[in-house]
Amino acid sequence: MAHNFLSELTGSFAMPAAENPTVAMIESAYRHHKLDWRYINCEVTPENLGAAVAGARAMNWAGFNCSLPHKVAVIQHLDGLGASAEIMGAVNCVVRRGTSYIGENTDGKGFLASLQEVTDPSGRSVVMFGAGGAARAVSVELALAGAKSVTVVNRDRARGQAVVDLLNQRTSTRAELVEWKGTYRVPEGVDIVINATSIGLFPDVDARLDLDAATLRPNMVVADIIPNPPRTRLVRDAEQRGCKVIDGLGMLVNQGVIGVKYWTGLDVDPTVMRKTIADLFGA
Repeated sequence: MAHNFLSELTGSFAMPAAENPTVAMIESAYRHHKLDWRYINCEVTPENLGAAVAGARAMNWAGFNCSLPHKVAVIQHLDGLGASAEIMGAVNCVVRRGTSYIGENTDGKGFLASLQEVTDPSGRSVVMFGAGGAARAVSVELALAGAKSVTVVNRDRARGQAVVDLLNQRTSTRAELVEWKGTYRVPEGVDIVINATSIGLFPDVDARLDLDAATLRPNMVVADIIPNPPRTRLVRDAEQRGCKVIDGLGMLVNQGVIGVKYWTGLDVDPTVMRKTIADLFGA
């Protein structure tokens, strides 16, 4: 049987396939489920992005992932967008539907799936640190899932305001910006706290959010999107305060599960993918 190829179209910083966690994770799922598919890593420069997408069409690929710097630029080469990707204006997953290539965004969907294993965000109040691409994706999915409010805490006012405006204008969730000008204290009544920044990402594993840990309360869910290391300082601080915690491995694994579902139509075993990633990160 002919192989179905999936790819990750990455920028010039692409890691070799053997070191790429997404490649390792998805390939492990294919092997476990005896799927005659491959997921390969392709380094694509910005000027060759259009040709790469055309090549995927010509070879009838089932889809592909794309990472920075292609998440916005790829849209002009696609036939349509999923609902949340259209709101975000960014794509990290493309799926062939019929003869069309449709852009989706699994960043926020992966996080939401991880969160929903612990709590339903509908009607909940959220504090989110960060306003980059991951924060935008996470906040849009939370809004579409019915979050009551999202407070964006960010040092760059303009960038933070852009996320707030997007949520207020395109969703029914109430959003506000708090400029991060010192140690942040989580207000009473907050249900979910999310680190959507890169603070604590390897190799800066000892970096800590400028957050008053004493304001984390046992009734809160505290999540960190950083997968490496899984047990960030925030996760450990929140555990000590009695909070329910979510590490970044869940988001990464669920992104893979959702992507494979888009491409193959199959629900793959997330435990196989999580073990692969955990082993890779030494967790």
